[in-house]
Amino acid sequence: MSKSFSSRLIHTGDKFEASVSYSKTIPIVQTSVFAFEDVESLERVYDGSASGHIYTRNGNPVHDALNDIMSGVEEGEAALSYSSGMAAISLSLIAQVNTGDHIIAANVLYGGSFQFIKTELARFGVSVSFVDAVHEDLAPYFRPNTRVVYVETISNPVMEVIDLPAIAATAHRHGAKLVVDNSFATPVICRPLLLGADAVVYSATKYLGGHSDLTAGVVVSDKATISRIYATGLLFGPTLSPFDGWLLVRSLRTLELRIRQHSLNAMKLAEYFAGHPKITSVYYPGLPSSPTHGVARRLFRDSLFGGMLSIDLAGGERHARELLRRLESIKFVPSLAGVATSVSYPAKTSHRSLTDKELQKANISKGLIRISAGLEEAGDIIEEFDETLGKI
Repeated sequence: MSKSFSSRLIHTGDKFEASVSYSKTIPIVQTSVFAFEDVESLERVYDGSASGHIYTRNGNPVHDALNDIMSGVEEGEAALSYSSGMAAISLSLIAQVNTGDHIIAANVLYGGSFQFIKTELARFGVSVSFVDAVHEDLAPYFRPNTRVVYVETISNPVMEVIDLPAIAATAHRHGAKLVVDNSFATPVICRPLLLGADAVVYSATKYLGGHSDLTAGVVVSDKATISRIYATGLLFGPTLSPFDGWLLVRSLRTLELRIRQHSLNAMKLAEYFAGHPKITSVYYPGLPSSPTHGVARRLFRDSLFGGMLSIDLAGGERHARELLRRLESIKFVPSLAGVATSVSYPAKTSHRSLTDKELQKANISKGLIRISAGLEEAGDIIEEFDETLGKI
């Protein structure tokens, strides 16, 4: 049958022939929808009796590859990937609570997580108790309707390490599940599911991606929990684009190498700041002076403590603003975990939604700077900080 120019333009090349060779890297399946030969084939995919995809909001081959990697390295049963870390975090909580339920959350969290739990869950009729999960016993805070405990492996931004096995045991004794944000540690350093957590969530935009060129989120758990989150996610619709999913798969291949170097550089920076007269406090779990150093040594793998640290400047907010203004190659960015060292100001970026009282309770001062150690030569990073601190 002879086809017109426009028909040939649209339909030619839309089928791939079988080949004895295949792509060494996963292909980017950049499609919103998938085609079927007949209704019966569609039905088999919907009921699970045949493998296939329907619509990228429901899933995509790139998502499958990414989810396989994450469930494999976390040693969980299944995983899901979303368009941002907050999508993964919010869905992992929404899917497990109902109106009238209660959750317990650490009082030191990423500001977006804190605000979501404090305000958005309240609109669903879910109550919350914010607790010092590092220093307090959580047992008195449980109620008959407590469903979830939510913490971060390494708290943002004061870098305290949560005793996950102890908290998991307490949560399970009270019939609740433990959800852990492991974004700062990554599975290279800590695998919460192996320590008793029921679900682990990531802002994959950070270290899992690691190149400041994508936004994504991941949740890993058992099959039943993932099934509930999947059904909720279909309705809320925070779909990860196939291209960002492909970028994330690419990045995961080098995750262990990158995390080792980030950690080595962060340790050198922490040791440098610990002896500086213009720095009053250094927050890094690798330092023996850290109040949770012992917990970190017990839970973390290969004596790695992550690439994130924070410092308090003796001059408070005035010196913090001056440091941010004077740094040159070290950029001031409201994020973290890229290949280049960067700094952030939590009181005005990640935690700007917190009240002064909430900031004080979380030990976040107006002189606190959060540092994401990059992959450069550590001596060069230290030299730039040293020169800049000398000018303020």
